[in-house]
Amino acid sequence: MLYVVPTPIGNLEDITFRAVRILKEVNLILAEDTRTSKKLLDHYAITTPLQSYHTHNEHNVVATFVQRIIQGSSIALVSDAGTPAISDPGFLLVRACLEAGIKVECLPGATAFVPALVNSGLPAHAFHFDGFLPHKKGRQTRLKFLSTLPHTFILYESPFRLVKCLEELMEHCGQERQACVCRELSKLHEENKKGTLSELTLYYTKGGGIPKGEIVIVVEGMEEIKKKSSKYDLEA
Repeated sequence: MLYVVPTPIGNLEDITFRAVRILKEVNLILAEDTRTSKKLLDHYAITTPLQSYHTHNEHNVVATFVQRIIQGSSIALVSDAGTPAISDPGFLLVRACLEAGIKVECLPGATAFVPALVNSGLPAHAFHFDGFLPHKKGRQTRLKFLSTLPHTFILYESPFRLVKCLEELMEHCGQERQACVCRELSKLHEENKKGTLSELTLYYTKGGGIPKGEIVIVVEGMEEIKKKSSKYDLEA
């Protein structure tokens, strides 16, 4: 069978006992970056063979791994951090296995957008996760769509493009829209910076240098904006 195994997004202690057991028991581990995964495996004394499975080769190797499972191997799929297939490779292999009648089991575990959403203090009863925005084609259309959503929405972003992304969000959503920028989640220097989009843009522009760690941006939805407007109307 195929096991989809979440790995820690930062703190190596954030892995389940079951995940460690399965990584030890399977015949092969497919890893987005074998060098990154080896650090985790060494930490838990896991000696299972590793093989690369990433965005640039997945179309070419999916059939090979499906065949290996059919022939009797059990394989675990991991990404560098978090749950495979969530803004990481994995969907193609899962789909191919299911189409071939192979059992797929996804373990519960770490993913960056859940703690970011909770830490933001923004409404979490309903939310929209959009992952990474397109770099060029379709980016502005996507931002325009997100700006109209009623509920909280969540993005992943590179630290190199953080300020640009905040500026674009401010342009489409307005300066006063509440948001939270989360980085280094689960690590020693975790930061959850809350404020309006204009405040956050100013903070990271004046910060000097590029912030470390992958970024999660959580943005207030239109539903909350309308509630605030209604409250002000009643008070007036």
